This record gives sequence, structure tokens and C-alpha cells, in this order.
Amino acid sequence: MITIYDIKNSLNESSHFFDRDTMKFFGQTIKDFKVKKSPLGRIFIYAPSYWDGKLMGFTFSEFIDNKLQNIPLNTLIDIEEFIKEN
Repeated sequence: MITIYDIKNSLNESSHFFDRDTMKFFGQTIKDFKVKKSPLGRIFIYAPSYWDGKLMGFTFSEFIDNKLQNIPLNTLIDIEEFIKEN
């Protein structure tokens, strides 16, 4: 299974997704991210996102062609359901 470190290392250098400042802004660390493979074989990552110490939702993206594509879902229930269906 692919890990979050595999994904981080395969992203284009111009991607700032896992930059220290970006993750600090959202109150995240690399270890916060979960990698899930859907029944159709798609790879998704997600992690809680914080603002001023309060949960504001989730970062949710699909890993495809060595890029991360944001998916605008904000609750864990919606994310888990989306992964099961896709």
C-alpha cells in the first residue's frame, strides 16, 4: 500500500501541499494524513484541518498522476462515504 510519504515524495516540486508553512497554517503534520484506497482502486488522502486551534473541517484530496486534486468535502462522514462509492 502506498504511504503518505510516498505521495509526498512523488509530488511535483512546485506543489506546496506538504510545505511546513502550509501545514502549520492548517494545524497539520504529515502524520495526521490518512491514505485510503477505494474499492475502484483510487487513492485518497485526508486529515483534519484546524483554524485557531478549532477543527474547521478536513483536507481531502485524490492522488492521481502524481498530483493531488482537492475534493470539496468537509466532514469525515462525507469523506468516508465518498471513498466507499468511488
